[in-house]
Amino acid sequence: MEITILFKIALVGILVTILNQILKQSGRDEQAFLVSLAGLILVLFWIVPYIAELFDTVETLFSI
Repeated sequence: MEITILFKIALVGILVTILNQILKQSGRDEQAFLVSLAGLILVLFWIVPYIAELFDTVETLFSI
């Protein structure tokens, strides 16, 4: 697993947290929710190939 993916996820988490706090302080709760949702979806798109690779590895390990 590449270490850069961890840094990318951490950066997205920090940015989403900052934007979320700014939007909530200004009374835009709906947009803060959408920013959080967009961050989650972005990170999931990055992680799905690694999860698929993990399942393939487990499948070949146990010869299922």
